[in-house]
Amino acid sequence: MRTIGNVLWFVLVGWWLALAYLAAGIVACLLVVTIPFGIASFRLAGYSLWPFGRTIAHDRYAGMPSMIGNVLWVVLFGWWLALAHVAAGIAMIVTIVGIPLGLASFKLAVAALLPLGARIVPVDALRYGYPEPRPLAHR
Repeated sequence: MRTIGNVLWFVLVGWWLALAYLAAGIVACLLVVTIPFGIASFRLAGYSLWPFGRTIAHDRYAGMPSMIGNVLWVVLFGWWLALAHVAAGIAMIVTIVGIPLGLASFKLAVAALLPLGARIVPVDALRYGYPEPRPLAHR
């Protein structure tokens, strides 16, 4: 089922959402200060191409730099990427077949708003106890 969902996703909205992330990543990498945003954008581009079977695991030890980075991300890039996901989700939920795809698009909208301090992991990794990173003081 994951493969069918991923193929439908790719054909209907995945390719143009990934292009939007790639464009944001290129713009972010042109500015030296925002290179971490470009890396996050490229990571989300891969996730938006093939989302089923993967999920986002938030790092609870990410700290203040990730929070500040996420605020800057929302202002610079995140709001229009999240808006693209919401628009795609609404367009897909209108159809009966597209409801799972629309829900996945809404999940990706949240990821588009807060990409820093998050990892994209296989769904099975969370099921079997994905190891959380520990703070440096505990290593």
